[in-house]
Amino acid sequence: MKRIGLLLCLIGTVVKMMAQVGVEAIIDSIQMFIGQQVHVTVTATTPANAKVVFPTYKPREQMVQGVEVLAVSEEQSKDIDKGRQSTRVYTLTSFDGNLYYLPPFKVKVDGKTYQSKSLALKVMEVDVDTTKMNQFYGPKDVQDNPFLWSDWSLVFWLSVLLLLLLSAASYLYVRLRDNKPLIKSFKLVRRLLPHQKAMREIEQIKADKMVSSENQKEYYTKLTDTLRRYIEERYKFSAMEMTSTEIIERLTQDGDQKSLDELRQLFTTADLVKFAKYSTLINENDMNLVNAIEFINQTKQDVQVVEEEKPQLSEADQRSLRTRRVLKWAIGGIIVVCLFLLGFVVYRLMVLTGVM
Repeated sequence: MKRIGLLLCLIGTVVKMMAQVGVEAIIDSIQMFIGQQVHVTVTATTPANAKVVFPTYKPREQMVQGVEVLAVSEEQSKDIDKGRQSTRVYTLTSFDGNLYYLPPFKVKVDGKTYQSKSLALKVMEVDVDTTKMNQFYGPKDVQDNPFLWSDWSLVFWLSVLLLLLLSAASYLYVRLRDNKPLIKSFKLVRRLLPHQKAMREIEQIKADKMVSSENQKEYYTKLTDTLRRYIEERYKFSAMEMTSTEIIERLTQDGDQKSLDELRQLFTTADLVKFAKYSTLINENDMNLVNAIEFINQTKQDVQVVEEEKPQLSEADQRSLRTRRVLKWAIGGIIVVCLFLLGFVVYRLMVLTGVM
């Protein structure tokens, strides 16, 4: 008895599950004239998580001989109390008058096929009374589509905008053309060579009679600063920021040892005077001045450097330069926008006139 009860329970469960799945097809009209359309709504009632696959048709595919499927809608689903309802609409048409039998629509639910009831469709022909020919009109010529402002308004306003932008670009071009361009003049400047600058400063030291001055610290400061500037320009390293020992070590690689010894002695004397309050004799000052001149003469280069010196623009010229730059960028941007608008307007005209 237990086995019989269990069997009956299983049968009831299967029957209940099968009862949850149903496929229904409804046609909105069972008859139509040739060339008209009807819609068949196929509804599948399934459990909530069931996988539903509706039959598919390609556009213009015949469901049966004489009946074509024009379109298939997207699947629509909604939840109901007993599960879920999925719906798809098929649009049909026919151009042959006849009574058609539409086969059942087969829907797969979780891999199992369920089908709806079959349908009937009657396609009626239009009766024509050929005995009264005066009631029929002859063939019509090709008719132009009526003018609709909504179709052409976008093209019109974009064309107006294009003309305005072209006018603005023309105005900016005239301003740019009439704006007096800047004439930049250049002059050649002969730069003094490092040894010429140094010798000029040494001559100034002589002219100020600093060799015999009691202010020895000022004399040696100007003399060593002159040598440091000369070394910095001549050998291209930061001599003004280096100590005397660092300068001598840096020059040892390329310099003449005798001249470097004399230069080392000059820097040593200068450091003693500036930092240790050392007092020198007049002939010692003269000797250090001569050593400085000898070092400059032995290491000088006579290649003349000629450079272009750019004059500084006035504030008005700088303002004019900025204005010209802004005008050029504005004209370029307007031209790019105009080209884009022109392409779009031409495309829309081709679409509206049927060229594309």
